Amino acid sequence: MVEKASKIFQAFKEHSVAEFFKKNRQILGYSGKIRSLTTIVHEYVTNSLDACEEAGILPELEVVIDQLGPEHYKVSVQDNGPGVPKKLVGKAFGKMLAGTKFHRFIQQRGQQGIGAAGCTMYAQITTGKPIRVITSTGNGMIYECSVMVDMKNNEPVITDEKEYPGTMRGTKVIGEFKDVKYVKGEYGPYEYLRRTAIANPHAKIIFRDPDGQKHVWERAVDKLPAIPKPSKPHPLGITAHDLLEYANATNARSLRGFFVQTFDRMSSAKAKEIEELTGIDFNRKPSSLTWEEAAAIVDAIKKVKFLAPSMKNLYPIGEEQIEKAILNVLKPEFHSVITRPPAVYQGGVPFIVEAGIAFGGKAGREVNGSKKMEVMRFANRAPLLFDAGADVITKVVNEIDWKRYGIRDAENMPITIVVNITSTYIPYTSAGKQAIADVEEIHKEIKLALQLVARRTSQHISRKLKEKEKSEKRKTLVKYIPEIAYALEKLVGANKQEIEKNLLMIVERKYKEWEEEESQQEEAEETKVEKDMEGETDE
Repeated sequence: MVEKASKIFQAFKEHSVAEFFKKNRQILGYSGKIRSLTTIVHEYVTNSLDACEEAGILPELEVVIDQLGPEHYKVSVQDNGPGVPKKLVGKAFGKMLAGTKFHRFIQQRGQQGIGAAGCTMYAQITTGKPIRVITSTGNGMIYECSVMVDMKNNEPVITDEKEYPGTMRGTKVIGEFKDVKYVKGEYGPYEYLRRTAIANPHAKIIFRDPDGQKHVWERAVDKLPAIPKPSKPHPLGITAHDLLEYANATNARSLRGFFVQTFDRMSSAKAKEIEELTGIDFNRKPSSLTWEEAAAIVDAIKKVKFLAPSMKNLYPIGEEQIEKAILNVLKPEFHSVITRPPAVYQGGVPFIVEAGIAFGGKAGREVNGSKKMEVMRFANRAPLLFDAGADVITKVVNEIDWKRYGIRDAENMPITIVVNITSTYIPYTSAGKQAIADVEEIHKEIKLALQLVARRTSQHISRKLKEKEKSEKRKTLVKYIPEIAYALEKLVGANKQEIEKNLLMIVERKYKEWEEEESQQEEAEETKVEKDMEGETDE
């Protein structure tokens, strides 16, 4: 038996994270030819937007896709950002889990630190070629090199380095990829960039597709979103495991100091309240905390009233910005947008849900010449095109009883639904970052937001139907005025023109009464909607 075990474990071998992702590239979103190309564009674009915003620069991105052969494309993405320092280019583009995002409790589009390096890996395993990076920090010198990934050691391999003077500022990445396919449908780069323009109205995006067509989405606002700051976890939602991890990592000398230092909205008074509820001595060292004690503290935290998470660490798109973006891209006849108050989910992670509905105009998706409902999903302003069936946003949209809101055939109406989740940590279902997990707290907030914008849309549709009905009634009455006037002239000998004039005045007066009644009803309904926006559901 010992000899058999020895033989089995002779094959035991350690593998690098790069080797793991090479064999499991579908985890990163490289599954399917269409999806793989869109994933590449997504990774480069999100990196560029994050870099520009952190540097306080209004983003201007240019994306170019050239077809080199069957299922063989060259992708180029250039930004006007801060550039990448020469010493960090290799790690940024050629090392998995290296970057500025994974270790920070901060709101960003990407989180894992494998995006750009994943693209390098995919170019390498499909074409055998490195990616080319051209970058400058605006210091008058341009640095250029080729980057590959040493799969065995998860280290960057840099070749063909050049450095020369120039006025460029920003980064340009060029890569060749095979086993990918360009389409202009709802899963392709064009749609990804169109949606990026809606969620990022402060960015100008230029796209040249493989057919040579140039598409430009001008920025709708000239103001940068506020720069997110690293935040503390909120105590509500943390687990016993979370608490032990934080306790073992802290440099605080006591549990009381640990709680105040580690968690958002945690004061000395709140820490004392938890201490009294649990009977645990908070003068002890945090590292002495046991699992049972941690579980008791988590239960006690649920009984303590805390302020909602601070907004200073979360920066949603904003109602005004979403409205401008929707008007700029979709040009609807009606739209409604709402931002929910901040909330937390498991682990003490704060999040904010924003939702909007656009009706008419260019809203909805075109299918065989007719319009269908379109659902645009976003996480920290980044569009989510794939894995819709596994996403909490899709599930909530399907749960809503749209008929209740006057939208009787929602699937076949010119409607675009926009939902953005803003958080320091998005609970994606996989490293591909295309679907958000069905977390109870997030589910609830999305539902509340959609119910409220749906009610406002219902008001518009109802108003539109009533207006049509009033107009038809008025036309019918006006149509018969000449005949009634003629008959009265014959019967009583009155002046036909005078009768017509008086009858028309009666119709117009009645029409005005209808409008006043409807205006009062709309005001009452709007007041109810505003009350619901304070947190009450209507279902």
